[in-house]
Amino acid sequence: MYNERIDLYKQLEQKLDTKILTYVTSDRTGFETQIAQDAIDLFINHLDKIGVVHRISLYLYTRGGDTAAAWNIVNLLRQYCDELQVIIPHKAHSAGTLISIGANSIIMTKQATLGPIDPSVNTPLNPQIPNNPIATVPVSVEAVKGYLEFAKEELSIKDDIALANILIKLSDTVHPLVLGNVYRSRAQIKMLAEKLLINQVTDSTKIKQIIDFLCSDSGSHDYTINRREAKNTLGLNIIKPNKELYTLIKSIYDNISAELGFGENLDVYSIMEANNGEYTIKRGIVESLYGGSDIFISQGKIISQPIETPAGIQKQINDNRIFEGWKQEANAPQ
Repeated sequence: MYNERIDLYKQLEQKLDTKILTYVTSDRTGFETQIAQDAIDLFINHLDKIGVVHRISLYLYTRGGDTAAAWNIVNLLRQYCDELQVIIPHKAHSAGTLISIGANSIIMTKQATLGPIDPSVNTPLNPQIPNNPIATVPVSVEAVKGYLEFAKEELSIKDDIALANILIKLSDTVHPLVLGNVYRSRAQIKMLAEKLLINQVTDSTKIKQIIDFLCSDSGSHDYTINRREAKNTLGLNIIKPNKELYTLIKSIYDNISAELGFGENLDVYSIMEANNGEYTIKRGIVESLYGGSDIFISQGKIISQPIETPAGIQKQINDNRIFEGWKQEANAPQ
């Protein structure tokens, strides 16, 4: 479907006097993908073909991911242009918001949203998910802060010994080294946000207010920031697209959404019937007019196996993953 987007990219580049680079990570249920370091080399390949130019516009859709990867992506993009712009057709949350505030300007559609940038720590020392010994629970930086503030402010606990016991109780559930990582991550995200925001906001007091809101004052990691709030309340450099520009941005999003299956559930029984259980799911895109289209895919085979249970023989569905990673799907247009 990349070939269907080529003309749309050409129109968008001409309209904005820019070079477009697209980065999309899927939030399709069961096949969520995040901003990660494995996309960096793809960015380099595309940017080398684009070359150093006046303006690059990153077309971005994501629910978030690795903070360090987001930081690397912003700094890499800025090496290739004088002016960096981010285009948000719908969602650019968490690490996606971090990328966005590092641009000189952000184009947001009427449905576009940013989100808080408070990170979660996920290490082998994190608490395990009950009845799932191989999976761990991400520890939110702001959840830890909220737990301690709840004790001090809502419960009015002031006694040092009582507060120490509360911290000991927390460390019984969350490993002390993870708590240390939580503190470091909180300090790091504030430092990164301050370095990035200088590209949009120069007032130091305003920068602090924006960081406080994005890191904690919004109250929840699920909080969404629409275009009006991003511009009027936070003071970010938000551009509202006109009707023609909106139509172009939305058309690209609709095409990508159809390719990645946004909103679709994976029907394993239909796959087993129609394709002998074999499947290929597209989960991410990095593409441009100059470097072609790279797709993150998962390939596997779904099989049904009978297993013996106390209730008798039951069918167990297994997903045997054969391949997972990036592949170049289409070359750049000639």
